[in-house]
Parts: sequence; C-alpha cells; structure tokens
Amino acid sequence: MARRSRSQALATQAAELAFAAPQVVAHRLGRMALAGARPSARDRREFTRMSSEKSDAFAESWLAMGATAWRLQLDFWLSCWGLGFSPWLGRGGKRTLNSLADSQRAAVAILASGLAPVHRRAVANAKRLGRVGR
Repeated sequence: MARRSRSQALATQAAELAFAAPQVVAHRLGRMALAGARPSARDRREFTRMSSEKSDAFAESWLAMGATAWRLQLDFWLSCWGLGFSPWLGRGGKRTLNSLADSQRAAVAILASGLAPVHRRAVANAKRLGRVGR
C-alpha cells in the first residue's frame, strides 16, 4: 500500500471530522430536547462532558499547534546557523526552509497537529453516541 502524504492524511481527518461532528451535535441536541427542563443524571453528565471536552480539545489543539510551530521555527533557525558555520566545519549545513513547498509542508504540519485532538474526540464521540443502548 502506498504511503499517504501528510496533506492527504489531513484531508482525510478533515473529512472524517466533517461527518462525525454533525452526528454528535444532532445526538446531543436531540438529547437536550428530550430531556427538557429536567435532565436526568445521565443527561447532565453528558452535557457536562460536552462542555469540558470542548475546552480541553481547544486547549490541547492550540498547545499542539504552538509546539509544532516552535519546533519548526527552531529547526529553521538552527539550519540557518549551521549554514553560517558550514565552511569552517567542512560540511554542508542542514537545508533551510526557503521554498514555497517547505512553507506549505510546515503549515500542513501545524494544521495536522491542531486538528488531531478535535478529530480524535469527535470521532470517538460519534462512535460512542451512535451505539445502540447509549
């Protein structure tokens, strides 16, 4: 089987998220409508989980994107520094981030790291809430 590129994997994750998120929203809105003014203990747990899950996923996503961006910037600056000393070290330095393709790969890496926590939770919720007997 051929290996997928990171951008193909990101597109697949986005498509899966596009299918899972409406399922989860529909299930939870239906549950809210049926619960009315007096939700059961089970409904209250699900609604609490829904709220905390969103803030957790948001925080995890931003931290992951920040860490990925920081790592890519560090790699870039270290490669620039290495190129400056390469004549004295007797070897070529690491290639710098200088092409449009390199910039696009960096952007895809940042997006993928940010989408992963949201995707993981949404797909897991769609599976969990879609089971019979929920």
